[in-house]
Amino acid sequence: MSTPELGLPMVVPAQGLPARVRIHEVGARDGLQNEKATVPTPVKAEFIRRLADAGLTTIEATSFVHPKWVPQLADSEQLFPLVSDLAGDGGTPGVRLPVLVPNERGLDRALALGARQVAVFASATESFAKANLNRTVDESLAMFEPVVSRARADRAHVRGYVSMCFGDPWEGAVPVHQVVRVCRALLDMGCHELSLGDTIGVATPGHVQNLLAELNEEGVPTDVLGVHFHDTYGQALANTLASLQHGVTTVDASAGGLGGCPYAKSATGNLATEDLVWMLQGLGVDTGVDLGRLTATSVWMAGQLGRPSPSRTVKALSHQE
Repeated sequence: MSTPELGLPMVVPAQGLPARVRIHEVGARDGLQNEKATVPTPVKAEFIRRLADAGLTTIEATSFVHPKWVPQLADSEQLFPLVSDLAGDGGTPGVRLPVLVPNERGLDRALALGARQVAVFASATESFAKANLNRTVDESLAMFEPVVSRARADRAHVRGYVSMCFGDPWEGAVPVHQVVRVCRALLDMGCHELSLGDTIGVATPGHVQNLLAELNEEGVPTDVLGVHFHDTYGQALANTLASLQHGVTTVDASAGGLGGCPYAKSATGNLATEDLVWMLQGLGVDTGVDLGRLTATSVWMAGQLGRPSPSRTVKALSHQE
């Protein structure tokens, strides 16, 4: 039985929230890159198409990293052409299909296939920059500068991910000024938007609002910010609500709660898109997403992976144990 048939969740709007939230769906990239088994390319393409059919308008498709580092996404050149028609044709609006590009070589590969949205992946801490990019924070920023410049010259939209914004498994608590410095650098080099990552899921609402306020004070406007929470300690929805109360309107989430981070072992699953949509639907915040279709997509994907979805909403609506 679908949620409209049940009349759930009951819609009770709250003051001080945006009328609409854009969900940046990361399941096909951030979710699947953390799977032990490699998902076949046709299954990935079908997953993306089903997500689009559920109403998601931004779906991160893949990553153009070297296959040695993320073998689960080694098929990016085969996958992207299978879904690129979703992006629309000419003046026809379609689905945004951002891809991760770690360096200029990755950018070349993405642009050659017609990608119009790209993302770079920075770190707020030295330890994670070394683990993930084998560079210092400053060296990684220097590497991204020509990537962002060339992407913008090609009229591509550029997102800057900032990981370890709230805590780091090696360094512990991350000072807010450290995060602000990296965000400011990415914005100054030309990124159109930034995604603040709680990579190991240790953020709490007060910490989130403090970081957002500090970013504003340093000239980083709220309208360029997105948030990316992991649910390690069950705080992802609370942190999302705190972000919305501050004015954030872009939220990263992963269908079925897929994902983590291969370079940070304490990073568990992303915020489940279904759990996010359930909360927003109850608050009267528009997402354009059909929760029934999205849930069915995650149940289908769970079947492909051979295990149940960790999303509480998926379990409740599909009667999974």
